Amino acid sequence: MPKGVTRRRPRTRAALLKAALETFAEHGFHATTIEQICERAGYTRGAYYSNFASKEELFLALFDEHSDRTVRRLAESIDALTAEEYTLTRLAELAARVEPDERDWYLVTTEFTLHAIRDPQAAWVLARHDARLRTEIARGLTLVLRRAGRELTVDADRFARLLIALREGGLAQSYVEPAELPPGSLERQFLAPLLEASTREIPGAGAGAGAGAGAEGEGQSKRSGSDAVI
Repeated sequence: MPKGVTRRRPRTRAALLKAALETFAEHGFHATTIEQICERAGYTRGAYYSNFASKEELFLALFDEHSDRTVRRLAESIDALTAEEYTLTRLAELAARVEPDERDWYLVTTEFTLHAIRDPQAAWVLARHDARLRTEIARGLTLVLRRAGRELTVDADRFARLLIALREGGLAQSYVEPAELPPGSLERQFLAPLLEASTREIPGAGAGAGAGAGAEGEGQSKRSGSDAVI
């Protein structure tokens, strides 16, 4: 492939992903055609098919991009905390933040989830992407709690499922009744008590002391970014 094409590919892919999200949110996943995505992105069908084999593959790319962005945003917020700010209440506040662009993604992912419930093959593929996201959440949560001097008393993957259920269920209600239940309200009210009930203090560890303690040592304490995620 010519080098110019190689350099353009990331820009083309990014434009197609942006156009797809906007078009899916506006018209729906099933109703949207590839032609509509290409027209909005300003590219040809050839450019589309050189990046994605189907609408399903494009959605899964959007899923991974959204997951990575959410993880990164939260990680950056958590990494900015001082040792004294590592409290369950403060961590819950950060996890409760909902970005203004989240509504479009919620519309798209909800429709695809319904599609996956009806289609076993789509369900199998979506479950694999869900599992990778949960792994990141569970790993990051374990590390963040350790910094706060606490540890989970329940299975981390199961707890990650509960966090996702709280998030998605809360947003469903918030987008129907935004005045009654602003996005993030349920997490702000219930996540800290939930963390309190599902964790315990690590013996001999104070708040903020877990970042560099334990078998990981100093090298582990410097692993921030995507590792520091709820």
